[in-house]
Amino acid sequence: MTRTDLPVVQLLERLDLALYESRDGRLLGDAPDWLTELAPEASKGSLEFDDDALPILGDFLGQARRFWQDGARGRLRSGPFVETDARGRGHALEATALRIDGRSLLLIERLGEDYELAVANLQTARENLLVQEELERIVARRTADLREREEELVYRLIRAANLRDNETGAHIRRIGLYSAALARALGWPAATVDDIRLASPMHDLGKVGIPDRILLKPGRLSEDEMAVMRGHTSLGAGILEDSRVPAVRMAAQIAAGHHEWWNGEGYPRGLAAEDIPECARIVAIVDVYDAMCHARSYKPAFPEDRVLDYLRERRARQFDPRLLDVFFERLPEMRRIRELHPDEGMDTAG
Repeated sequence: MTRTDLPVVQLLERLDLALYESRDGRLLGDAPDWLTELAPEASKGSLEFDDDALPILGDFLGQARRFWQDGARGRLRSGPFVETDARGRGHALEATALRIDGRSLLLIERLGEDYELAVANLQTARENLLVQEELERIVARRTADLREREEELVYRLIRAANLRDNETGAHIRRIGLYSAALARALGWPAATVDDIRLASPMHDLGKVGIPDRILLKPGRLSEDEMAVMRGHTSLGAGILEDSRVPAVRMAAQIAAGHHEWWNGEGYPRGLAAEDIPECARIVAIVDVYDAMCHARSYKPAFPEDRVLDYLRERRARQFDPRLLDVFFERLPEMRRIRELHPDEGMDTAG
């Protein structure tokens, strides 16, 4: 140590700083206590930079050496960082590479306990955030698994009902997609849109309880037979009610209400207007649209123009006028659904 270094050393000790000279690989003056906690060899005036002691400072020293070799002017700052001692305590530091009178110096400053506490809090918050993100991923995976099981159960129920009916699998898919598209256009939340996509295909589930002689009769039904057929709404609601699954609860509302009319002339309860659940009013529109546009063994497909005229004629009578207007606004989307999910071997309306 030179005589000119003595004032510098005294200042360092007073300010709780450490100064390392790259050429000699030694500290100027005595190491402060916090530095010996991080690197015990500092008590002898030397420092070792490796993965066990001062790894972040060692990485910055590599940058500082390039800075010194380039002969750059000014100083190079590390920015705040934290080194951990053998007891696991973190020390907030900042280093500055300097070149003074041809000497390559590294000034190491402890930022203080307040800063260390702030850094520790930030680190804890970050770790908590990572844990929260992982928990959210786990919940999302489990929710998706549960939704998949619900969907499988629903479609097995629908397949069982279709074994006794003339409806096609494509019709069932289209009803779900039409209903979801219309609900989305109405501003429903995404989760509820998904519920109606899953619930609406169950609208005719009650047909499993209708005798074959009526359900499969090719001709016009008598008044008594029609009364029995209309009972599929209540039968379906009875099968689906009291579920803890939101989509199944919605399906019960749809099963009970998709044949109710806006003006109160529908069945089974003669509900009118807003007393009919909105999900049922949606399915009432898309079910008629799809059924008329597609051929069945007992009828041909009607031209779409005729189907749309039929819907318009029943605006504010059978169908909710507001929902019907939105349906017509979304007609291009409805047509795309029909095109993407056609009945196999069946004609559709043009």
